Amino acid sequence: MEELKRSNVFPYGIMIEKQDMLERLDIRINWGRYEIHVLRFHLTQFSPGKVIDFHNHSEFEFHFIPRGKGRVILEDQAYSLSQGMFYLTGPGVMHYQEADAKEPMSELCLHVNISEKQDCDIDPWEAAEAEECIGKLRQLPLIPNYDSHKAMNCFLEAYQVCDGKLAGYYTSIKNLVISILVKAVRAYDSEGIRAEAPVRDMLSYRYQYAIHFMKANYQASLTIENVAEKLNISPRQLQRVIKHMNPDSSFSRILEDIRVEAVCRLLAESTMPIEQIALMEGFTNANYLHAVFRKRLGMTPGVYRKANNKLMKSEGD
Repeated sequence: MEELKRSNVFPYGIMIEKQDMLERLDIRINWGRYEIHVLRFHLTQFSPGKVIDFHNHSEFEFHFIPRGKGRVILEDQAYSLSQGMFYLTGPGVMHYQEADAKEPMSELCLHVNISEKQDCDIDPWEAAEAEECIGKLRQLPLIPNYDSHKAMNCFLEAYQVCDGKLAGYYTSIKNLVISILVKAVRAYDSEGIRAEAPVRDMLSYRYQYAIHFMKANYQASLTIENVAEKLNISPRQLQRVIKHMNPDSSFSRILEDIRVEAVCRLLAESTMPIEQIALMEGFTNANYLHAVFRKRLGMTPGVYRKANNKLMKSEGD
């Protein structure tokens, strides 16, 4: 019996307790070259036979039916509504809503104002997706459809993270609003959203990741095999990547450059013994460090320190 009761629980019912909670947030979302301002975001109830006469809004309004049935007239065409359906009314679209004469109807509503903004510093891929999605929203047919991508779940999740004041809840809600828009478009778009996601230049990516990994681990006994393993490629492939991206260098040269740079920094900023610095920054001993310094900089580590260490200069003064 308890299991049967749980199965009949209306999951969105908790949204009635604090009906205006999401609307208390001033939610403004930058998406590509658009700003999306959330005006209404709630669950509303239609008692049996309730009618909302013809009206229109200056914003987009998403209407989702999580429970019950009724009908809607969009401009001059009437449609039946049932659980699991939704429809969109854009700016200026006249519509009439009515619950079934014997059965109440619930409606999840999201009202958003979408405006263009002047902002050159945007992710071009995100901008392309936003452009395509909002362009399609403006052209969606005035016909109810099924919530085949489960946008309704986003309403409940937004309410729950807001009610619990969970870490990052405001950011989560903004992402959920975008999800509602995208999922609404997908429900009508049999071909899916065609703007392609960004694709990496794999040579550049592998090279940059290798450098990043080497800089993080240069103090250890690092080998080309270690780095190649992290990239899931062979050492020979990594050698080819480095040669392509930096023809005048090699793995060992890059690693040595990183270590010399770190040594120079410590020589200039500390009074730590040179032998200790050499071992700390990945050189086998101070003699090897001296040889590298003479070859690279034309001087010994000690001479470099005297010329660049402000601490030692101030002590000498």
